[in-house]
Amino acid sequence: MLNYKKYSNYVLLLMLISALIRGLLAGFLEFGNDEVYYRLYALYPDWSHFDHPLMVGLVMQITTLNLLFESEFFLRLGSVIIGTINIWIIFKIGIQLSDSRTGYFASLLYVSSVYASIITGIFILPDTPQSLFWLWAIFLIIKTVPKCPNLPMTGLNMLRIGAVIGLGILSKYTTIFLWFGIGAYILIYNREWLKSRWLYLSIIISIIISLPILLWNINSDFISFNFHTERVDMSGYSIRFDYFLSEILGELLYNNPIVYILVILAIIDGFRGKLSIEKSHFRVLILSSLPIIIIFIIFSLTRRTLPHWTAPGITALIPLAAIYVNGKVKNHSRLPNIITISLSILVTTIIVGFTQINFGIISIDSTEEYHRIGKDDPSLDIYGYKQAGEQFIDIVERDKKNNLVSDNCIMIGSKWFPLANFDYYAASPAGLKSYGFGDLTKIHKYAWINRKNGGFETGMDAYYLTDSREYNEPETSYYSHFETVILTDTINIFRGGNVAKRVFVYRMNNLIKVPNDVLISNN
Repeated sequence: MLNYKKYSNYVLLLMLISALIRGLLAGFLEFGNDEVYYRLYALYPDWSHFDHPLMVGLVMQITTLNLLFESEFFLRLGSVIIGTINIWIIFKIGIQLSDSRTGYFASLLYVSSVYASIITGIFILPDTPQSLFWLWAIFLIIKTVPKCPNLPMTGLNMLRIGAVIGLGILSKYTTIFLWFGIGAYILIYNREWLKSRWLYLSIIISIIISLPILLWNINSDFISFNFHTERVDMSGYSIRFDYFLSEILGELLYNNPIVYILVILAIIDGFRGKLSIEKSHFRVLILSSLPIIIIFIIFSLTRRTLPHWTAPGITALIPLAAIYVNGKVKNHSRLPNIITISLSILVTTIIVGFTQINFGIISIDSTEEYHRIGKDDPSLDIYGYKQAGEQFIDIVERDKKNNLVSDNCIMIGSKWFPLANFDYYAASPAGLKSYGFGDLTKIHKYAWINRKNGGFETGMDAYYLTDSREYNEPETSYYSHFETVILTDTINIFRGGNVAKRVFVYRMNNLIKVPNDVLISNN
């Protein structure tokens, strides 16, 4: 009990420090492409969306009081809160598997993960609410699935698992992998559950909670399911070891190299029976976590994958790494060096990353081409949109004053990013609605937003913005749809006293041909 009080106080302090640092970063960093796009889920709520289910939009609606406060801080506040709660959950998982000190080590290793502290702890993504429900489910699974279904509270906990996994699926489809893990454990190690009504009720609860996704897809010709199926379709593709290596390297960096290696060592020790953990706990944790990791690593052999797809499984295995470290520590009075190094990597990443984004201290881009300056510097993906927006407002006011555009002019884009970036930082502050102008696979949610905004009308004037990071001249079709298409302005984005990138402003006058509704033309 004394140990629990001591280590729980340490964890509470860790939660406070982590929340303060992540909260400051959430308020000072501009949105990335994905984040500013998912803001549209809150702005135009629905039962589900083209890319992902509704939960990330719902979280933003809650933290912004239904977009009453629309700054980066309030839109990201859900990530700060969830990231803080997750530290406590991982602590409790560590206690459940071993003891309080293991839980404390697990919380420190969790905080040192880039995925946990930055990707889901600062940035607002579907992975953010998924991380909460995934870890919560893991806690309940370890506590419940290895036991006899007839024990007190076990059946009720199984129902809770169904509810939490259902909420996780409403965050991101891949949460369903947890049910595969539970099913595998039950079939191999604890078939008593097959006779229990609690298991089937739990599955039904998950299905009921997930119904909005199914109903939306039925009404939308299964657009979202088809889109994600194509992303992981392996047929007709040859083996690509470069994709595979990119996935493994990404996992290493996203999860912190120290944490990633410790997880692997812990798994090896666990299979060899050298890890201080109950067999049932090890088995259920492994079977709950490995399916999502193995499946996407296999996909990476033929298709481009993203490292954060496997991260929920890797994150859930962090308590195993904590058990491994705890078993190696001889001096119990000080923090293990390996954890100190792991935390140092995260702190260094944050300091270098923040400084690079805002000041460009490292010269990454060597491009001299006028229209492509900054194209090799990924830190510019979350910098400069505020500057562009401020100058764009002046451009719109000038053009309206000179009768160069109508009062109801719009912004258009041929791809969901950077259209969503310019929508938030430029069009909305200037009082313009944004429309997607192109194929559904490129404009995504904007196909529905077009309808919400009333659709295109002849005679409309529009702006099109593109920057030198992803420079794209207006689509050829734009020239046939508008009477005139002219490059009118170039906005220089300064960082550290130098031009870091440029934003090019095209003005398009008099829409003479209304584009097809892509939701109809693609069905």
